[in-house]
Amino acid sequence: MNTADQYLKAIYVVQRVENEPAATGALADRLEVSPASVNEMIGKLEERGLVEHEKYKGAALTDEGIVRARNALQTYCIIERFLTNVLEVEEFRAEARELESVIDDTVAERLDTIIDREPECPDCFDADTDACAYLEVGEIEAEAEHSAE
Repeated sequence: MNTADQYLKAIYVVQRVENEPAATGALADRLEVSPASVNEMIGKLEERGLVEHEKYKGAALTDEGIVRARNALQTYCIIERFLTNVLEVEEFRAEARELESVIDDTVAERLDTIIDREPECPDCFDADTDACAYLEVGEIEAEAEHSAE
């Protein structure tokens, strides 16, 4: 997955939560980048036919953009679930964000066979927690709290 895919994923999630085009500010907050960076990437995505952008309204994914965003989100969920459910990595979110830009489709597919992905993925992604709804986080958080005591 590349940076463009990370933006597509963010636009997809923000659109789902707000039920309207994704505002530049919301994307900047979600991606932890400047609004200028968001505008620059949106322009590039628009040139590729993945996003439609209307000034003061926000960015909306095209049909092709939705497909790419869902694939990117699914890959992210696979990485996240592998890190938590299989490897029991405490800092799984930070690790997943680092890995999502370097893991290719082949590796994601192989990880997918290990985690036994749910058929509704990526719709299982919970925007409120910014994580896959099928994470087994409770055990990891409980272990982290216990070791901190």
